[in-house]
Amino acid sequence: MVATDASVRPFRIEIPETVLDDLNVRLSQARWPDELPGARDRYGVPLGYIRELADYWRDGYDWREREARLNAYPQFKTTIDGQDVHFLHVRSPDSDALPLIATHGWPGSIVEYLDVIGPLTDPASHGADRSDAFDLVIPSLPGYGFSGPTREPGWNNRRIAAAWAELMRRLGYDSYGAVGNDAGSMISPELGEIDRDHVVGVHVTQLFSFPSGDADDFVDLTPEEQRELETLQWFVENKMSFNTLMAQQPQTLAFAVMDSPVGLLAWNGQLLGEDLDRDFALDNVMLYWLTGTAASAARLYYENAHASPAPTTPTTVPIGLAAFGGDFSGIRRFADRDHQNIVSWNVYDRGGHFAAHKVPEWLVADVRRFFRSVR
Repeated sequence: MVATDASVRPFRIEIPETVLDDLNVRLSQARWPDELPGARDRYGVPLGYIRELADYWRDGYDWREREARLNAYPQFKTTIDGQDVHFLHVRSPDSDALPLIATHGWPGSIVEYLDVIGPLTDPASHGADRSDAFDLVIPSLPGYGFSGPTREPGWNNRRIAAAWAELMRRLGYDSYGAVGNDAGSMISPELGEIDRDHVVGVHVTQLFSFPSGDADDFVDLTPEEQRELETLQWFVENKMSFNTLMAQQPQTLAFAVMDSPVGLLAWNGQLLGEDLDRDFALDNVMLYWLTGTAASAARLYYENAHASPAPTTPTTVPIGLAAFGGDFSGIRRFADRDHQNIVSWNVYDRGGHFAAHKVPEWLVADVRRFFRSVR
């Protein structure tokens, strides 16, 4: 039963052994597809990659170890707008720490941010200045992980941003910042506008601002803008099927990803990528499997695609971008059109889509620099 009050309730992850036994049986009985010789990834996620990862999932991956790592951080649940919201809340030992809410996306989870918790909350213990300390709030998106499935339509980015504003108010934070990756890079600027009297700044790893279709959009593109546009075009032509299906028929997909762990692994694995270490990839997949939220997570794409038109005025909250090589980051001229107050724009040559895990020291340094300017 969903709680209806505004209480903040302690939470601990305790997955029954029977659930892990069932997973192991399903992995052992997987039916594997064939694959054309030399296909590699031309037809989709490669068989060899998923089979190797599934074998490790069954025989080498230790959920109890990963569960203990998550449980080492204070976790809570509260109910906002009829929806349970699960979150980590890690306070800094520094009383002057700036509160920061960090938002993940799909196919990620709260696991994205585990490697940056220590340096951000306790910089003095990581060789940095204590004045850069943050209190961290890391929520699971509604419909994701231990926030549980959404129970009604309408949980789009804007509604999530409004829930985040209420969450930070409920935690007693009057002034705070926001960071985000993937969906979090869209939700965080929304939060800055919805709660502009309290959000001091927004730091993201992508700015999803695209051409309007006007021919003038493409006049005098800089070499960097041209490269980003080519990256975007390639992604649309080769990797965008996940977005189309989840925006149109997430329920059709749900039957496969809810019933088959290998199906879920392959579906999410298409964007996790072979460059990620196995434990990190499986940690994220497990939070969908164990909580039965693969279907409701996919619905976020449908809700955004069918949401009422968002305000078209540019955002005004101070924004910082840290773009990491191997990932679409944004095209500056279009970002400046949609955001009036971009105060930091840094591009790194590696890091990919999960920079908080792959290059945590770079992301932490960029977050610190940005928030020094807006605290």
